[in-house]
Amino acid sequence: MMIHQFQILGTGSALPPRRVTNDDLAKLVDTSDSWIVERTGIRERRVAADDVATSDLAAGAIRRACTDAGIEPGELDGLIVATSTPDTVFPSTACWTQQKLGISGMFALDISAGCSGFVYALELAGSLLTSGRCKKVAVVGAEVMSKVVDWSDRSTCVLFGDGAGAVVIGPTSEARGVLGAHWGADGAHARSLYQPAGGTAMPASEQTVRERKHSVHMQGKNVFRHAVGQMASAAQAALQEAGMTTDDIDVFVPHQANLRIMEATRQRLQIDNQRVFSIIARYGNMSAATIPVALDEGCRAGRIGPGKVVVTTAFGTGYTWAAHVLRW
Repeated sequence: MMIHQFQILGTGSALPPRRVTNDDLAKLVDTSDSWIVERTGIRERRVAADDVATSDLAAGAIRRACTDAGIEPGELDGLIVATSTPDTVFPSTACWTQQKLGISGMFALDISAGCSGFVYALELAGSLLTSGRCKKVAVVGAEVMSKVVDWSDRSTCVLFGDGAGAVVIGPTSEARGVLGAHWGADGAHARSLYQPAGGTAMPASEQTVRERKHSVHMQGKNVFRHAVGQMASAAQAALQEAGMTTDDIDVFVPHQANLRIMEATRQRLQIDNQRVFSIIARYGNMSAATIPVALDEGCRAGRIGPGKVVVTTAFGTGYTWAAHVLRW
């Protein structure tokens, strides 16, 4: 059964050139390369320059995806930006991205679903194509997590990185697109992973800045426990809707939050390690950008291509979760 019929016309990524290694972090906090690798699987991450915003990375990834698709950005009917680190509270980062691409007219909006954001956004874009409302849509996950991390907090600063990944999707007569999907949320756990200040609940003030309320606050054990369960169950639900089992998966692309979470999810789903595509060692947790960057790199590495069954699954702040079974 085809849920959303479309083809992925092109993929692209934008990653800051600056690499921050675990040894670099050991100069800031009480940690070491071996400590970080053992607990997270991360060896380095990309960090954006001070003058680089999320929309800069989003625009770069979309440009590359459009080039890969053989179209100009102005040919898009819409763009959706999944991010937890917007340029501004308003307007949307999607509108700033439009500006930097030099395009206008098509719809542009943000999705705020944390690390699940790209899968959420692709689900929405697929629905728009299936309905006939659009022909070509860019979907991008983009984050500058380095600007919301407390670099004195060892428990969080070692995890996150910056980057953006994008896909351009369009119509097709072939049996390609989303074969199965599942998404959901549970706001009861919102305080387990959040940025306390900066919104209407806690407006910015001298006190919120002094108390570092504008950075990531995370209850790591709670996040780990729920992430594994929800990522596995979301993938299973999407496979069931597609009428498939894990044996049908060619490539498994979980959200790259922490190697332990990825490995526990893989084991729970009983997927052999050779079918997992991982980029976490080089980029860390890029939130909504991890899955699209992995998809782009998987395509360029020859792991992902026409006819392949690709399963993505994610879990993030909210809590949110989402999974797709895609036929490329």
